[in-house]
Amino acid sequence: MKVVILAGGLGTRLAEETDIIPKPMVEIGGKPILWHIMKYYASFGFKEFYIALGYKGEVIKHFFDNYFRISGDISIDLARGKVKKIKEDSEDWVVNLIETGLETSTGGRLKRLEPWLKNEAFMVTYGDGLSDVNLHKLERFHRAHKRLATITAVRPPARFGGIKVEGDLVTEFIEKPQIGEGWVNGGYMVMEPGVLKYISGDQTNLELHVLDRLSSEEQLAAFKHDNFWQCMDNIREKRYLEKIWQDKQAPWKKWD
Repeated sequence: MKVVILAGGLGTRLAEETDIIPKPMVEIGGKPILWHIMKYYASFGFKEFYIALGYKGEVIKHFFDNYFRISGDISIDLARGKVKKIKEDSEDWVVNLIETGLETSTGGRLKRLEPWLKNEAFMVTYGDGLSDVNLHKLERFHRAHKRLATITAVRPPARFGGIKVEGDLVTEFIEKPQIGEGWVNGGYMVMEPGVLKYISGDQTNLELHVLDRLSSEEQLAAFKHDNFWQCMDNIREKRYLEKIWQDKQAPWKKWD
């Protein structure tokens, strides 16, 4: 099954980083968050990617164009000008980098990929969110419910730490509590090609126009995921993801 990653937005709420690079290239543990997302999908056997490019897409192209040359260990014979790879550290992925326009909305980016997506179900996610959702269970859930699309419904982590108080004393400090009610779209979606017919053009918003209409027609299923999910909308969230990665507590790391 093909995997679409929407990676063309401006990322204005993370301007500390995205003035220079696109949001999916902001690094966690020395690797772009886009790489982490792709590694996660690949750990489930999904290794054919279509990355919808927009803002600073050339940075993503440069990263993958040079991936084989800069990964792993190399030996350089300076006198002879020869470079030899002595340890491979590449991925067995097929990465398709597709320009989908600077001003194109999320649905429009998906529509521009229609030539590659029109024959079978495909997965879709955003280039700024990490999770430990079981992708095999998600796929089986989607096929069992026979709807045009399935989203992964998550309970987002609270923006601020929480506390429990008894009397005048704090009895428990909770660093990252989850909101106890309500679900949001966490990405990690599965769609049938029929979804593409709901997209009229570049300015079609996937969430507001397409998913909303699908839900009104009872064509949108929700795969509930109560475990880890974290987007990277601001520098605080970026630092949080960096911390749990450095502490070797990253729930999305399913590979050695």
